[in-house]
Amino acid sequence: MLVKSRLTLYIISATKLPTVTNAMIATYPITSSILLLSLSNVFMTFAWYAHLKDLSHKPWIYAALFSWGIAFFEYMLQVPANRIGFNVLSVGQLKIMQEVITLSVFVPFALYYLKEPLKLDYLWAGLCILGAVYFMFRSKWGLA
Repeated sequence: MLVKSRLTLYIISATKLPTVTNAMIATYPITSSILLLSLSNVFMTFAWYAHLKDLSHKPWIYAALFSWGIAFFEYMLQVPANRIGFNVLSVGQLKIMQEVITLSVFVPFALYYLKEPLKLDYLWAGLCILGAVYFMFRSKWGLA
Protein backbone atom coordinates (compact mmCIF):
# COMPACT_ATOMS: atom_id res chain seq x y z
CA MET A 1 0.00 0.00 0.00
CA LEU A 2 2.88 2.35 0.80
CA VAL A 3 4.40 1.83 -2.65
CA LYS A 4 1.08 2.53 -4.33
CA SER A 5 0.56 5.76 -2.36
CA ARG A 6 4.08 6.99 -3.18
CA LEU A 7 3.53 6.20 -6.85
CA THR A 8 0.16 7.97 -6.77
CA LEU A 9 1.73 10.99 -5.09
CA TYR A 10 4.45 11.07 -7.74
CA ILE A 11 1.93 10.83 -10.58
CA ILE A 12 -0.25 13.56 -9.07
CA SER A 13 2.70 15.88 -8.49
CA ALA A 14 4.10 15.19 -11.96
CA THR A 15 0.82 16.13 -13.61
CA LYS A 16 0.90 19.54 -11.95
CA LEU A 17 4.26 20.42 -13.46
CA PRO A 18 4.24 22.79 -16.42
CA THR A 19 4.61 20.96 -19.70
CA VAL A 20 7.19 21.86 -22.28
CA THR A 21 5.60 22.41 -25.66
CA ASN A 22 7.09 22.63 -29.12
CA ALA A 23 6.15 26.32 -29.14
CA MET A 24 8.25 26.90 -26.00
CA ILE A 25 11.21 25.08 -27.54
CA ALA A 26 10.84 27.08 -30.76
CA THR A 27 10.60 30.34 -28.79
CA TYR A 28 13.57 29.60 -26.52
CA PRO A 29 15.85 27.21 -28.44
CA ILE A 30 19.08 28.23 -26.71
CA THR A 31 17.52 27.99 -23.25
CA SER A 32 15.94 24.63 -24.14
CA SER A 33 19.28 23.38 -25.42
CA ILE A 34 21.11 24.56 -22.28
CA LEU A 35 18.58 22.89 -19.98
CA LEU A 36 18.67 19.59 -21.87
CA LEU A 37 22.47 19.63 -22.10
CA SER A 38 22.72 20.36 -18.38
CA LEU A 39 20.55 17.36 -17.54
CA SER A 40 22.46 15.28 -20.08
CA ASN A 41 25.73 16.25 -18.42
CA VAL A 42 24.59 15.04 -15.04
CA PHE A 43 24.04 11.59 -16.57
CA MET A 44 27.30 11.85 -18.54
CA THR A 45 29.35 12.74 -15.48
CA PHE A 46 27.92 9.84 -13.51
CA ALA A 47 28.46 7.48 -16.45
CA TRP A 48 32.08 8.55 -16.83
CA TYR A 49 33.18 8.90 -13.22
CA ALA A 50 30.78 7.37 -10.65
CA HIS A 51 32.22 3.89 -11.20
CA LEU A 52 35.58 5.13 -9.88
CA LYS A 53 34.02 5.43 -6.45
CA ASP A 54 31.22 2.87 -6.49
CA LEU A 55 32.54 0.03 -8.63
CA SER A 56 36.30 0.24 -8.15
CA HIS A 57 36.30 -3.21 -6.52
CA LYS A 58 34.47 -4.83 -9.47
CA PRO A 59 35.94 -5.96 -12.81
CA TRP A 60 36.05 -3.22 -15.41
CA ILE A 61 33.35 -4.89 -17.54
CA TYR A 62 30.78 -4.24 -14.81
CA ALA A 63 31.76 -0.59 -14.75
CA ALA A 64 31.52 -0.40 -18.54
CA LEU A 65 28.04 -1.95 -18.60
CA PHE A 66 26.91 0.28 -15.73
CA SER A 67 28.25 3.33 -17.58
CA TRP A 68 26.58 2.35 -20.86
CA GLY A 69 23.27 1.99 -19.04
CA ILE A 70 23.55 5.53 -17.70
CA ALA A 71 24.83 6.87 -21.03
CA PHE A 72 21.58 5.81 -22.71
CA PHE A 73 19.75 8.46 -20.69
CA GLU A 74 22.47 10.98 -21.44
CA TYR A 75 21.97 10.49 -25.17
CA MET A 76 18.19 10.67 -24.86
CA LEU A 77 18.70 14.27 -23.68
CA GLN A 78 21.87 15.24 -25.55
CA VAL A 79 20.68 14.38 -29.06
CA PRO A 80 17.51 16.52 -28.89
CA ALA A 81 19.48 19.30 -27.17
CA ASN A 82 21.99 19.47 -30.02
CA ARG A 83 19.26 19.29 -32.66
CA ILE A 84 17.36 22.14 -31.02
CA GLY A 85 20.51 24.22 -30.52
CA PHE A 86 21.76 23.62 -34.06
CA ASN A 87 18.79 25.60 -35.38
CA VAL A 88 20.30 28.82 -33.98
CA LEU A 89 23.94 28.01 -33.12
CA SER A 90 26.91 26.70 -35.06
CA VAL A 91 28.45 23.35 -34.20
CA GLY A 92 31.43 25.15 -32.66
CA GLN A 93 29.16 27.26 -30.48
CA LEU A 94 27.26 24.16 -29.37
CA LYS A 95 30.53 22.42 -28.49
CA ILE A 96 31.85 25.32 -26.43
CA MET A 97 28.47 25.68 -24.69
CA GLN A 98 28.71 21.95 -23.90
CA GLU A 99 32.18 22.41 -22.40
CA VAL A 100 30.99 25.24 -20.14
CA ILE A 101 28.13 23.06 -18.93
CA THR A 102 30.45 20.07 -18.51
CA LEU A 103 32.82 21.98 -16.25
CA SER A 104 29.88 23.48 -14.34
CA VAL A 105 28.55 19.98 -13.63
CA PHE A 106 31.90 18.25 -13.15
CA VAL A 107 33.41 20.54 -10.52
CA PRO A 108 30.60 20.10 -7.95
CA PHE A 109 30.51 16.36 -8.76
CA ALA A 110 34.26 16.04 -8.15
CA LEU A 111 34.06 18.04 -4.93
CA TYR A 112 30.95 16.56 -3.34
CA TYR A 113 30.61 13.07 -4.81
CA LEU A 114 34.22 12.02 -5.35
CA LYS A 115 35.49 14.14 -2.43
CA GLU A 116 38.26 15.67 -4.52
CA PRO A 117 39.96 18.78 -3.11
CA LEU A 118 39.12 22.18 -4.56
CA LYS A 119 42.04 23.39 -6.68
CA LEU A 120 42.83 26.61 -8.46
CA ASP A 121 43.21 24.54 -11.61
CA TYR A 122 39.39 24.51 -11.90
CA LEU A 123 39.42 28.32 -11.92
CA TRP A 124 42.14 28.47 -14.58
CA ALA A 125 40.31 25.91 -16.72
CA GLY A 126 37.10 27.93 -16.34
CA LEU A 127 38.87 31.11 -17.44
CA CYS A 128 40.26 29.35 -20.51
CA ILE A 129 36.78 28.14 -21.39
CA LEU A 130 35.43 31.69 -20.96
CA GLY A 131 38.02 32.78 -23.51
CA ALA A 132 36.76 30.08 -25.86
CA VAL A 133 33.18 31.29 -25.30
CA TYR A 134 34.22 34.81 -26.27
CA PHE A 135 35.88 33.70 -29.51
CA MET A 136 33.05 31.35 -30.53
CA PHE A 137 30.19 33.73 -29.73
CA ARG A 138 31.69 37.16 -30.52
CA SER A 139 30.20 37.27 -34.03
CA LYS A 140 26.76 36.39 -32.61
CA TRP A 141 27.14 39.22 -30.08
CA GLY A 142 28.32 41.67 -32.77
CA LEU A 143 31.87 41.91 -31.38
CA ALA A 144 33.73 40.54 -34.38
